[in-house]
Amino acid sequence: MQYYYGNQMPLRVLDEAEFWKHQEEEHTIVIRELVRNLEQKYVEALQGWEKAFSEAHHRVIRYIETVNRSNGQVSQALYQDILQLTQFCLQQSEQFIRFCRTLMEASEPISTNPTAKVVLNHIIVESEYFIGVAQTILYQQ
Repeated sequence: MQYYYGNQMPLRVLDEAEFWKHQEEEHTIVIRELVRNLEQKYVEALQGWEKAFSEAHHRVIRYIETVNRSNGQVSQALYQDILQLTQFCLQQSEQFIRFCRTLMEASEPISTNPTAKVVLNHIIVESEYFIGVAQTILYQQ
């Protein structure tokens, strides 16, 4: 987490969410590129995840722009909206982790590809990292 924000928690949490939602979006592409013979239903699911992460990423960027325009005067309503967005992003990451674990168990091309399993485990660890950051911020409030 970037601690140079000092007491500007909204920008800290939005910075993390912006980075990690973009990472998760890219992870969907990595999986599809790595496992060329992935079952079509999983390809389509990953495309859906890519779109969902992109939408979340853009939502976070809109909030960053709003906070930046507020000149440090974040209203209580905006603050609560940021916390709700953080909670949404956290839950989205939890669901993606469950999906990745399902992929490792249910997809034949992944279950027989040691490299794909290592990459998926790495992707899971990265999403878990974001969840930890988000929880820390949410539980401090």
